[in-house]
Amino acid sequence: MARINRAEARTVPATKVAGRRKGLRALRLWVPDTSQPGFAEECRRQSALVAGDAAERDVLDEIEAVADHSGWQ
Repeated sequence: MARINRAEARTVPATKVAGRRKGLRALRLWVPDTSQPGFAEECRRQSALVAGDAAERDVLDEIEAVADHSGWQ
C-alpha cells in the first residue's frame, strides 16, 4: 500500500490521495479534440480506408468478444 505523508495529503486533491492509497497513479492522456473542424471528416476518411478489408471483420469480432457491456443501457 502506498504511504502518503500528512503534508502531502493537505496539498494534493483528495481524489489523488484516495487513488494513491488504492495503489493507483494519475495519468494525463491527450486525445483528439472531437470539436475541431475536420474531425468527423477524418474519421470518415480513416473508416473508408479499412472498410471491406479482410481483417476488419476479424478485428471487430475480437473486440466484441472481449467487450463488457454490463451496465450499459
